[in-house]
Amino acid sequence: MSIASAPLPSSDRADVSAQLREALLAADFTADGLLELLGAPAYTALARSETVPALRATRGDGPLETLVRLFLLQRSVPHARVAAVLPVGPLLEGGWLTAADGEGALRATVDVRPYGGPSGEDWFIVSDLGCAVGGAGGIGSHDEGVVLGVGGASTTLAGLTVRTPVASALDLGTGSGIQALHAAQYATRVTATDLNPRALHVTRLTLALSGAPEADLREGSLFEPVGEETYDLIVSNPPFVISPGARLTYRDGGMGGDDLCRSLVQQAGERLNEGGYAHFLANWQHVDGEEWTERLRSWVPRGCDAWIVQREVQDITQYAELWLRDAGDHRTDPEEYAARYDAWLDEFEARKTRAVGFGWITLRKSGAAEPSVTVEEWPHPVEQPLGETVREFFARQDFLRTHDDAALLAGHFKLADEVVQEQVGLPGAEDPEHVVLRQHRGMRRATKVDTVGAGFAGVCDGTLSAGRILDAIAQLVGEDPVLLRDRTPAQIRLLVEQGFLVPADA
Repeated sequence: MSIASAPLPSSDRADVSAQLREALLAADFTADGLLELLGAPAYTALARSETVPALRATRGDGPLETLVRLFLLQRSVPHARVAAVLPVGPLLEGGWLTAADGEGALRATVDVRPYGGPSGEDWFIVSDLGCAVGGAGGIGSHDEGVVLGVGGASTTLAGLTVRTPVASALDLGTGSGIQALHAAQYATRVTATDLNPRALHVTRLTLALSGAPEADLREGSLFEPVGEETYDLIVSNPPFVISPGARLTYRDGGMGGDDLCRSLVQQAGERLNEGGYAHFLANWQHVDGEEWTERLRSWVPRGCDAWIVQREVQDITQYAELWLRDAGDHRTDPEEYAARYDAWLDEFEARKTRAVGFGWITLRKSGAAEPSVTVEEWPHPVEQPLGETVREFFARQDFLRTHDDAALLAGHFKLADEVVQEQVGLPGAEDPEHVVLRQHRGMRRATKVDTVGAGFAGVCDGTLSAGRILDAIAQLVGEDPVLLRDRTPAQIRLLVEQGFLVPADA
């Protein structure tokens, strides 16, 4: 029997889910509890699909060791040992446990993985056996329709999302339900969709086991299940992999090239309420003769501001190898592997694709006559969660859109928190070659400024207008204040856009 056709626990037994949750918490089967039991080396090794250190750390017979072996390492555990920790009868009846063939022992039917919520919540993510990313069975599966657990992409998207109270949220392509689980904390109504009915079943299990409210679960592709309904928030970690065919539902979108991601972004605009946000992870092609930034700008729907960040670029050979390994194809017959590798390269050659980009796309329904569209490359480390950084970014776009140069000079600004100044130059030189302002929060940007820009930023505390500060700097350096006022607003605008300066009344 394939993983994708194996029976799942019943999603209609809320009482059984509640009993299991109570038992897991009683044994400290939580993210913090796991780290304490396994230790950092074994804990991080498990994230790399290496189970030996975790097996060694769970040789005891305590309750937590039992649960780790049962649900994370997917080992058979003696019946008596399981019964000392879990309500075996209800869990067997509800399908969470099953008898291990001929061993007089029990095993889990699904992977259950502790996950810490943003406010310290103890949640549990359900996925198919062996399909938790970094789980006991490794990453990926050859099975069509398997449901993966939480991976780096899932947590990245969760960290990016603007989390303010909303009436309605849509998790499109919910998978194991992690985004729906997050949304349930601040959205009055959560709708979750997936083309794979098994994923909807698993999402229902994840929500119940985490003690979260039920979501409105709908089967179908992209926006088809929701018709013309609109939402205050849309999130999606779609099957964005650019591949030759829709072989694996959890990753291959079934459309040519990056058409799935493009369609998703373009159609989101009409599904967003005014002021609403849409967050996506996506892949996009770098095509010969075309600027990748312009390709992405063409995706942005009318009436939406956008912030698109490319985090990584891979050449087509790296990309093909990554996803062939993800599915375990490197462990198949060498000739079969080579044929599949060839098919990927044929696909890219036909589309004149030389590389593939990966990153974030955020839309905000502003209705502005001249929307703000920012497309940039930022491969450097950032500080997650970034949701508040994203919200502030769009708030600054609103400010800049409504303030011309004269209004900027009349405005009052403050230096953002945790911005430091660095002076770069030869040792012993009287003046630095250049000055760098650097953020230690959020995107952790750095930008070069001239001495006027550095001096201006250094005295911005909200008390004086930008124009009065420039007049004082002009007097100090012996420069014409009119000329300084003429040439500095562009630099002020850049510092505001990148978050080094914030309007004093923000």
